Amino acid sequence: MKTDSEKEKKLSFALNKLKNLNLQNPRLKNSLENLNLQKNQLEIEKKEIEEKYQNLMNEHEALNQKLEDISQKKEDEQKKETEFSEKIDELNQETDNLLEEIDKWQM
Repeated sequence: MKTDSEKEKKLSFALNKLKNLNLQNPRLKNSLENLNLQKNQLEIEKKEIEEKYQNLMNEHEALNQKLEDISQKKEDEQKKETEFSEKIDELNQETDNLLEEIDKWQM
């Protein structure tokens, strides 16, 4: 009986130790907390990068629009220059014709 009683006491003692045993590993808990902090930091950085990307895309769009406007203005200016040159050529031709007429009348 003594052995059964001793075995029962040892078993009871072991069960009490198991009940009081903390099953959480402190290093694992710290690692999880560290990973969670890193995840939060990465999410913040991701959000900042996405905002910067959106701002850059908006700036890109605005610059493209300005470039198109400038190209259109340049095209309009070239058309005006061409029209002006044509008008000058017409005036030169008319002047030449007038000079020829004057020469004819003077003869």
